[in-house]
Amino acid sequence: MQNKETFGSKFAIIAAMAGSAIGLGNIWRFPYVIGENGGAAFIIIYIAASLFLSIPIFIAEFTIGRRSGANCFGALNTLAPHKSWKFTGMLCIITPTIILSYYSVVGGWSIEYLFQALTLQFLNPSENVAGSFEAFICAPAAPLVTFLIFLALTCLIVAGGLHKGIEKFSKIAIPVLFFLILGLAVYSFTIKGGAEGIRYLVSPDFSKLTPRSFANAIGQSFYSISLGMGIIITYSSYVSKDDNMFMSGLGTAGFDLIFALLAGFAIMPAVFAAGIGPGSGPGLIFDTLPFIFSDMCKSAPILGSIVGITFFLTVTIAALTSSVSLLEVPVAWMIEEKHVKRSSAIAIVFVIVAILGSASALAYGPLKNITISGYGIFDAVDIFCCNFLLPLGGLLCVIFVGWVMKKSDVEDEFTSGGKYGFNSRIFPFVYFLERFLAPLAIGIIVLANFF
Repeated sequence: MQNKETFGSKFAIIAAMAGSAIGLGNIWRFPYVIGENGGAAFIIIYIAASLFLSIPIFIAEFTIGRRSGANCFGALNTLAPHKSWKFTGMLCIITPTIILSYYSVVGGWSIEYLFQALTLQFLNPSENVAGSFEAFICAPAAPLVTFLIFLALTCLIVAGGLHKGIEKFSKIAIPVLFFLILGLAVYSFTIKGGAEGIRYLVSPDFSKLTPRSFANAIGQSFYSISLGMGIIITYSSYVSKDDNMFMSGLGTAGFDLIFALLAGFAIMPAVFAAGIGPGSGPGLIFDTLPFIFSDMCKSAPILGSIVGITFFLTVTIAALTSSVSLLEVPVAWMIEEKHVKRSSAIAIVFVIVAILGSASALAYGPLKNITISGYGIFDAVDIFCCNFLLPLGGLLCVIFVGWVMKKSDVEDEFTSGGKYGFNSRIFPFVYFLERFLAPLAIGIIVLANFF
C-alpha cells in the first residue's frame, strides 16, 4: 500500500473531524429538529444517543479507516477481500455525495444572507423581513446561483489537499466558530422576549415525545457527528497508528455536543422573541434571525449590522467545515481507486453534485409541484438521508467491526497496540456496545422508519 499523508497533530485530527461534525447540522438543522420534537426532552434523548450509540459507531468507523489506511471502498475491500462488504464502502461514498448536493443548497442560503448583512440590508427593516426568505428560495435562479458558488468554494478548499487545504482550514475555522457562536449565545440571553426560548431548551416536556422523536434524535446525532457518511473512515485513514482513537471520538462528540447546545441557545431565544413557531422547519434560522437583526438596527444600526454579519459568517464557515469533509470522501475514492488526479476528481464530483443539487436548489421554486411521498424534493432528500442512509451505513459498519473483524484486531486498533492502558480497561464495554447494543438499537430504528 502506498504511503499516505497523515494529519500533522492531535489538534489537527480533532479539528478536522470536529469540523465535519460542527456544521449546518448544528446551526441550521439542530434548532428546527428540536422545535419539531418537543424541545428539552428531545435534547436529553439526543445526548443519550450520542453517548451510547454515536461514539461506539464513531470508534467502529475509525477502526475500519485506520486499520486499512484506505478510502471507504478500499477499506472494506482490504479488510474483507473477496466478500460483498465492499458494497457497504460504496454506500458510504454515495451517501455523502447525495448529502453534499442538498447541503450545499443550504450553504448557498447562508451566502445569500451573509451578502445581505455585508451590504447592510438589515439597516432598512420592514414588516416582512422574515418573508424575504420565502421569496428568495422560490426565485427561479438565485438559489441555484448561490448553491453553485458555495459548492465552488468547497472545491477550492479541498483542492489544497490534506495539509494545505482541509487541515489548515479546519485549524483556523473551528476556534473562530467556537468564539463566534459563544458570543451569539451570550447575546441571545439579552434579547427582549427571549426568555421563553431559554425555558423551552431547559424544561423538558416528555409528553411531547413520540416514537418518531427517538428516530429523529438518532438520525440527528448521526447527521451531526458525520456517521454513516464515510467521513470518519476517510479521515481516520489519515491518522497515525499512535493516536488515541477513543480520545479523538470523545473530543469530536464533545465539541459537537457543546456546539449544538450553544447553537440552540443562540437561536431559540431569537425564535421566540420573533414570535415564530420553533417547529417552522428548514427555514427557521433564515426566517427568524433577519427579523432580530433588522429590529436591532432600528435602535442600534451599527450593533445590528455587526451581529448580523457575525451570525451569517458563522453559518457560512460552519457549512464549509462540513461540506469540505463530505467532498473529500468521493474525491479520496477516485484518487486511490481510480488513480485520478485530485484536481480532476474534484471537477468530476463538482459536476455530479451540481446536477443532483440543482433539483434541491429549485425545489421551492420552479420544481415546487414535484413531490415524493408527499414531500418536496429538498425535504424528501433530507429525510431519506438522515432517517435511512445514515443509520443503514452506521449499522453495517458497526456490524462489520463487531462480527466480521477479529476481536484481537479491533482491540489492537482501539488500544494502539496496547499503548493506552485506559483504553484496554474500557475496551470490553465499548466492544459490547459495538457488538450488541448499537446494532440492535439502530436496526430497530431503521425498520421503524419503514413503517
